[in-house]
Amino acid sequence: MRKIQIATSVTVFNNLSELSTEDKMLMDKAIEARKKAYAPYSKFNVGAALLLENNEIVTGNNQENAAYPSGMCAERVAIWKAGSDFPNVKILKLAISASSSISKVDKPVGPCGACRQSLSEYEIKQKQHFPVIFMGEVGEIIKTESLDALLPFSFDSSYL
Repeated sequence: MRKIQIATSVTVFNNLSELSTEDKMLMDKAIEARKKAYAPYSKFNVGAALLLENNEIVTGNNQENAAYPSGMCAERVAIWKAGSDFPNVKILKLAISASSSISKVDKPVGPCGACRQSLSEYEIKQKQHFPVIFMGEVGEIIKTESLDALLPFSFDSSYL
């Protein structure tokens, strides 16, 4: 038997003004996308914005449905849209923002497990990591250097 220690390092920013110009611009796009989310049931709006290597920005937001499993998270809407519209273009970074009409979301909201797995697939496909930047509606912002920081021991095609 042996133990493995997994360490993750993230950068924490106090507010949007501390982000680089490019990261702030991308987060602003995620916030815009969040405001267009369709979340009549959860009242929890999420927006995502991907910066691609061709300088395109692809956005997505969560889309709910009365049959809950039929809805989709913002991150997967964005990444699948990028994969559909720009199949051979690498993703350089992802920004995510979340808010609620029920209460103020004042802590960073990272991608759910299903989104982490889907995002990981694209890092593997493009053989290149990309940073993930996420926040709530206000407050601190977290930036990771890759999905590995959020999803160690990910499942990939090598298991199939």
